[in-house]
Amino acid sequence: MKPALLVLIQLEPGHLALVSEHYEVCYAPTPEGRAAGIAARGPTFRVLLTNGTTGITAGELDAMPALSLVCALGAGYENIPLGACQARGIAVANGAGTNDSCVADHAMALLLATVRRVPTLDRATRDGVWRSSIALPPNVSGKRLGIIGLGTIGRRIARRGEGFDLEIGYHNRRPRTDVPFQYFADVMALAEWADYLVVATPGGPETRHLIDTAVLRALGPAGYLVNIARGSVVNTRALADALRAGEVGGAGLDVYESEPAPPAELFDCPNVVLTPHVGGWSPEAVQASVDQFLENARRHFAGEALVAPVG
Repeated sequence: MKPALLVLIQLEPGHLALVSEHYEVCYAPTPEGRAAGIAARGPTFRVLLTNGTTGITAGELDAMPALSLVCALGAGYENIPLGACQARGIAVANGAGTNDSCVADHAMALLLATVRRVPTLDRATRDGVWRSSIALPPNVSGKRLGIIGLGTIGRRIARRGEGFDLEIGYHNRRPRTDVPFQYFADVMALAEWADYLVVATPGGPETRHLIDTAVLRALGPAGYLVNIARGSVVNTRALADALRAGEVGGAGLDVYESEPAPPAELFDCPNVVLTPHVGGWSPEAVQASVDQFLENARRHFAGEALVAPVG
C-alpha cells in the first residue's frame, strides 16, 4: 500500500502524476482544500510536501499523528516549524541545490533589466520614442556588486557578476574562507560600498526588514536593489518612499511582503522591475526539485540519510 502524501503546493499535471506513482496523494494547494484534506484524512498522512512560503503550522502537524517526513519543494523552509517537527521526531528535508542556477540567472536578469531600464525602453520604443529623447541608462559592468547572503545561490550570483567585470563584496553571518571577495561585517557598510545590492539571504524573523530606509539611503541615488530571497527582507514601504524621493536608483524584485498579491505600493514608483516569484522556477529547476523530493522520501522510508536534511 502506498504511503499517504499531502501536497499543499501547485504541481504541474505531469509532476503530480509522477508523484502519484509512489504515493497516495491528497492534492490540496488551496486554503479550502488544505483545511478539508487535513480534517478528513489527517491521521493517514505520512509525508507532507510544501514550500517555504506555504509552510505548515504546528497545529496542523498535531492533526497528522502518523506524519514522519516534511519536505519543502525548493530551498526555503521558513514557515515550517522546525522545533515542533523535532519534538515529534519528524524529519525535514528541502530542495537545496535544485534551483540555485535558475535563481542566480534571474537575479542577473533583474539587475540588467533595472540598471539598463529595459522595460521602460521597450515601452518607449513601442511608443515611437527615439534614444535622443531618453536619459541613457548606465553601464552595468565595471561597478561594485554587494551580495547579502553568500550561500550557494549568492556564490552563483557572484560568479555571474564576475563575468560582467563587477567587483564583489558580501555580507554573511560570518566570513567565508573559500572565496576571494571582500567581507563586510554589516549590511550598512556593504550598502555604502556597493553600486548594486542583491539580497540572497534566508527569510524569517532574523532578516525581516533587513533592508530599511537607512540601508537604502546608504545605497544611494545611483544604487540599485535586487531581491530574489524573501519579500520579508525588504521593507516595502521604505523602498517605495526611497524610490519616489530619488534616494535609490531602481529596484528589481521577484518577491514581496504581500505575495501572492502584487506590491501595489510600488506600481507608481520609478524604475521598478517586478516578476511574480518565478526566480527559482524553470522546467529544469522544478523537475530537479520534484526528483529530489522523491529521492528524499525514498531514502527516508528506506532508513537511509536524506539528500538535503534541514535542522
